Amino acid sequence: LVLLAGGVTAGLMPYPWHASCQVDWFINDQKCSAVKEKLVNQINAWQGDSGCGQVSDTCPSMPCGQKCLYELVSQSDQEIVATHKTPVARYIDDVTFTFEQTDSKCKVQGYSTSQLWYAVLDFGTNYCNLRNLLDGAGFTEEQFV
Repeated sequence: LVLLAGGVTAGLMPYPWHASCQVDWFINDQKCSAVKEKLVNQINAWQGDSGCGQVSDTCPSMPCGQKCLYELVSQSDQEIVATHKTPVARYIDDVTFTFEQTDSKCKVQGYSTSQLWYAVLDFGTNYCNLRNLLDGAGFTEEQFV
C-alpha cells in the first residue's frame, strides 16, 4: 500500500523527492578542457572555510557566501566529482560536472544532490553549489547560450 501511494504521488507530483539540481550550460567559444581546468582550479581555491563569508548589512545572518568548503573527489577527461559542505550545518552535497564538446561550444552538465536521504527542500543550495563555481571560474551570463 505504501509503494502504491508513493507511485501515485510521484505521478501526480513530478517534483523530485530529494534535494537536488541539474543544470545544462552551453559556454560559447570555449574548449571543454579549458572549462574543466578552470572549474577544478576554483574547487581547489575554495577548499576550507576561510571564504565562507561574514555577516554584513546586506547579509545579516549566515550563510553569506558559501564560496568555501568544496573538495575535489576525482576528475577524468569528461567529468569532475566534488563535494560541498554547507557553512552552517555542514551538510554534504555531491557535485558532478560532465563535459561534451559541440563545435565551438562546451556543454557543461552540472548536478548537485544532498547526501542526506531525508533532504527534500534545500532553498536553492544545490543550484548555488553549481552556479557559484561557474561564476568563480569566470564564466558569466554573456558566455552562456
